Amino acid sequence: MITKVLRKLRRRVRAARPFGDKEGIAKSTAIIDKPVAPADGPNLWTMLEPYIPNDHARQVNARYYLDKVMSDPDPPRHVLDLGCGNGNSVDAFRSHDASVDWVGVDIGDSQEARARRRNDATFVTYDGTRVPFPDGTFDLVYSSQVLEHVPDPLLHLREIARVLRAGGMFIGSTSQLEPYHSMSYWNITPFGFVELVRAAGLQVLELRPGIDGVTLTLRSYFGRPSGFDAWWNSESPLNAEIDTWGRETGRRPALVNLRKLHMCGQFAFLVKREAAADA
Repeated sequence: MITKVLRKLRRRVRAARPFGDKEGIAKSTAIIDKPVAPADGPNLWTMLEPYIPNDHARQVNARYYLDKVMSDPDPPRHVLDLGCGNGNSVDAFRSHDASVDWVGVDIGDSQEARARRRNDATFVTYDGTRVPFPDGTFDLVYSSQVLEHVPDPLLHLREIARVLRAGGMFIGSTSQLEPYHSMSYWNITPFGFVELVRAAGLQVLELRPGIDGVTLTLRSYFGRPSGFDAWWNSESPLNAEIDTWGRETGRRPALVNLRKLHMCGQFAFLVKREAAADA
């Protein structure tokens, strides 16, 4: 049933896709380097262009930036997973560096933390407000699908900025178009994220789209059946449609990323704390 519904959705999306016929594709050749601007506000491209990469437009998740940063010639040594839940990210970090100094922090009554059974790493409980470490302690803060669950996102980001050393990195992901889940407070747009990060004294370097919002909505509607699991790590249906649109209209990867970010259920981010944040 799920597959039939999604196939119908795909057909409807294709029928409504801009430049969906040969005539439209021909007309689009003159504007292949221009974004498609939403009709309900300022041009999203103008606001997000500095943060949208042009190397590829693949769907990613928080692990993408974890692998990227840990594969650098000088990877971070002191890592904080803020909102660590079950603590399993330590395995991903250790797969790159078995001796990495990894610490997991979460609130005591987190559903995911309560289910944690491992004791092979350092886990710290905090009050959900102040991170219990001195200023400039960590080279990297990792936060996968956490920001939408904190009551005060700006305070959360300011604490991340505080415990990061100058030049340290903040990586992870958060939700934009995702139904309520696990006591979530917010759906955060990429533009809103950029503004929050700037207000916290940090600098966004990259934003990349995750699983699309339509797929996450259908997943919730159908009660989270296992049939949707494949789309966490491969192009979800609407993202696949956007890829087709991009090929047919000759859009470069940055503009495909833009459209995916506009529709995404989740997005991943790469953020840096500049030395000037010490002032």
